[in-house]
Amino acid sequence: MTGRVNLLAPEVRANPYPVYAELRRTAPVCQVEPAGLWAITRFEDVAAAFKNPQVFSSAGVRTTTAPPWLGHNPFSESMIVMDPPHHMRLRTLVSRAWTPAAVNRLEPRIRSFAQILAERLSPEREVDLVDAFAMPLPASVIGELFALDPTMTARYKRWSVDLSSVSGTTEKDTHRHESIKATVREMEAYLSEVVAERRRHPQDDMVSDLVKTRVEGEALSDAELMSFLFLLVVAGLETTVQLVSHCVRMLMEQPHLVTRLRENPSQVGRFVEEVLRYEPSVHGLVRVTTKETQVAGVVIPEGARVALMIGSACRDGERFKDPDTFDMDREGVNNMPFGHGIHFCLGAPLARLEARVGLEVLLSRFTRFTPTGPVKWNTSLTVRGPLSLPLIPHA
Repeated sequence: MTGRVNLLAPEVRANPYPVYAELRRTAPVCQVEPAGLWAITRFEDVAAAFKNPQVFSSAGVRTTTAPPWLGHNPFSESMIVMDPPHHMRLRTLVSRAWTPAAVNRLEPRIRSFAQILAERLSPEREVDLVDAFAMPLPASVIGELFALDPTMTARYKRWSVDLSSVSGTTEKDTHRHESIKATVREMEAYLSEVVAERRRHPQDDMVSDLVKTRVEGEALSDAELMSFLFLLVVAGLETTVQLVSHCVRMLMEQPHLVTRLRENPSQVGRFVEEVLRYEPSVHGLVRVTTKETQVAGVVIPEGARVALMIGSACRDGERFKDPDTFDMDREGVNNMPFGHGIHFCLGAPLARLEARVGLEVLLSRFTRFTPTGPVKWNTSLTVRGPLSLPLIPHA
């Protein structure tokens, strides 16, 4: 491999795994494009960096979500960009409202949303699965969690696509700058109204829970509430959209799995786990080094932006046997797709639940899925997934 790899090059976006394998083999710690990022690609090194926020600071996320051309972005002030002790304070406050019980009680509603969406899919007729199912399912769930306007699903999609594309938008992409800035303003105005309304008239929803949550008498500030709502709308929506999309892609590519899962619905959860490893939604999270450090014998300077390559770590042959083979009979659970260490994703149980329930519903109605066109991939350093997934479902 000669020259720096460009992680955003179309051919790499379409299939990054051969590139990741070559980097793990020949240059497990090296600089890549865009912007000379340092990429760490082996599972052991990625996990170690996640568990060492003293050296690999989460402030690195801010460099990709709040570039100079964008400026203000509440997502960039959320707990995802914070190190201890500030991170732990916010996580403790938020986790009071984000309990396993709160997630589990959503299953009947998730199933209802999925059934409504699946019933709209006409057998033997082409449909974009992202628009028709993978996006509106988590958008409906977020609307339920926050008691938001259910007619705004299309707007949630635009918000998540715009904000998740910030990391892949360069200084030269001026046509995108104003659109993304407008999205930030629109989101902040709408969510500010939601928070103000919940303060006046609390409901049985997560926003009201967050407003009234206290730890040792301390509540979330309005700015902290706003940053967390941005985080949930973007991260909670975009990553689940991609997870559901990747699951259906695997069923298209390996149709024998449809038969197996229809005959054994209890194995859908196991299937989702292998999709998370084989095609994770999140491919890289950026950190900033607080001092010069050495990884795999390579010196990374202080102040360097470092991409912890989750997508590569999940295909590391030193960690997973036959990593490029999709094998839903693998033992154990791989949590790397949801991060590692103190920033392990609070929303992981919900994402798994939405994907499992959504697939159970689709598999109860359809016997196979036939692709009808090429996949167009999104442009982001963080999340990788299809912008559209044209297919024909068969009854």
